[in-house]
Amino acid sequence: MTIAAGIDVGTSAVKVAIFQTGPGTETRLAGRVDRLLRRNPLAVAEESFLAALGSAGLDKEQVDYIATTGEGDLVEWRRGHFYTMTTHARGAKYLVPEATAALDVGALHARAIHMDERAKVLQYRMTSQCASGSGQFLENIARYLGVTLEDVGTLSLDSQQSEKISSICAVLAETDVINFVSRGIAPGNILRGIHESMAGRYVRLLKAANAAGTVAITGGLSKDVGLVGALNRAAEEQKMTLTTVAHPEAIMAGAYGAALWGAFRHDALQEKRSA
Repeated sequence: MTIAAGIDVGTSAVKVAIFQTGPGTETRLAGRVDRLLRRNPLAVAEESFLAALGSAGLDKEQVDYIATTGEGDLVEWRRGHFYTMTTHARGAKYLVPEATAALDVGALHARAIHMDERAKVLQYRMTSQCASGSGQFLENIARYLGVTLEDVGTLSLDSQQSEKISSICAVLAETDVINFVSRGIAPGNILRGIHESMAGRYVRLLKAANAAGTVAITGGLSKDVGLVGALNRAAEEQKMTLTTVAHPEAIMAGAYGAALWGAFRHDALQEKRSA
């Protein structure tokens, strides 16, 4: 049996997962999410890792491999580091085995990942940092509208009308929102329009990555039901055969993938040494 940890250091949160793997088995021992809240990411990563070890009833010495992803390459006590698209593909496949693609929607970027049955990345596409299609942008809009981030999805989904956002530039899109508010447009209609703008961009990313079939949504916006609904509508409008799935643990996909790839690398190295 191999025990491996995955640490995903993101822009707004750190996710940590610990797995025990063996022939044909992958058992999650612990998992946690900690918001950064302007704290030092490396300090939060270490605190989260130690807390996850405590939850699993383990000591650090019992962990065979510690893998990082995201900005985790700055963690000096890691043993290996994996690219974000690689870990999200693996984590998505673990959470949604039938998935052939993943859509990672984070605080600053969105990534469309097309993968094979082994979670090997075949193609991927990514948005630019300035686009008004990120989690940080949506969080800023929610704050301006005076609604919680948890309520954004429901307000959007319950709305029967949408206000179209005219620009992919975050600054100009926020100007649109200010104008909508001054005209008395309901927050739900504004949020639905934002979701539709984001969804249209994401579906085009998936199309560019040749994604089809089941798409697992990962990252910080995976729990946004308004965005998921908009994605399904956008896929239907663009005549793409996509079904989006947001697993309850989708925010952990990067950490899960890092742990599972870390366990795989550890076993491969052990096998090579004993050959």
